[in-house]
Amino acid sequence: GTRGSTDGVGDAAELNGPVEVAISPDGSTLFVGSDGGLRQVCVAAPPPPPSFAPIVVPPSTILADLAKTRGDASLPQGMVTFLVGDDEERIEHVSKCNLCARSPVFRTMFGIGMKERDAAEVTVSHTDLASFTALVRYLLTDQFDLGEEEGRAQRALDLRELAQMYQVPRLELLCAQALQESVGPASAVPLLEAAHTMGDGRLLAQCRRYVADHAAEVRASGGVEQLRDLGVAKGLLGDALDQVAELKGTVAARDVELEKVRAEVAERA
Repeated sequence: GTRGSTDGVGDAAELNGPVEVAISPDGSTLFVGSDGGLRQVCVAAPPPPPSFAPIVVPPSTILADLAKTRGDASLPQGMVTFLVGDDEERIEHVSKCNLCARSPVFRTMFGIGMKERDAAEVTVSHTDLASFTALVRYLLTDQFDLGEEEGRAQRALDLRELAQMYQVPRLELLCAQALQESVGPASAVPLLEAAHTMGDGRLLAQCRRYVADHAAEVRASGGVEQLRDLGVAKGLLGDALDQVAELKGTVAARDVELEKVRAEVAERA
């Protein structure tokens, strides 16, 4: 290492005439007696936080799905126009047959004996135009596009809810993948609350870990002010207290080891 008096990891530590060494019981820290006093040298950097395996999205089934429309007399014919949201915005002339081939919920909706089978218009009141348009686009073309980076996480949440509602598992995985990639300072807290509401343990754990590891960045982005769910707030407070307790324990253990080494060095002097 370089001559000096700075603690560090591996050869980043600086020493000045080292004369005696001792290693901590866990093998992580080297204590070195030198002309500049007692130095601590971390043998290795602390382990990284747990990583989250990437979500695996299966291959597209659109060709196989559409192939099933041939020769199936139970499938409806004609087009449907959707009236979406409170303002009943229109998505016009969508093939009922293709929707049925791609979603079991649409298959039931437009099935034999259902009033929607022959309806020219169907009202969809539980979502917004952009989200439902994205669902229809995916069903007809397999295109998955959340648009601009700003607001991407919220659009993924909205589309994922529709994918669950209309039983489109591959689209649900694509949304989950996008959410996993969207966790950042500004989005971690809203996604954490959404994961808590949806019961998504994977996304919940990832967001909690991110907030714990990037607390300053999350706070600077306004993440604390975004908190609305008391349960989530309690969970984050618990995480913070656990980290403080763990840090205090680590510092106390290091202090004990440091005192032992100092005593040994004093005895040998």
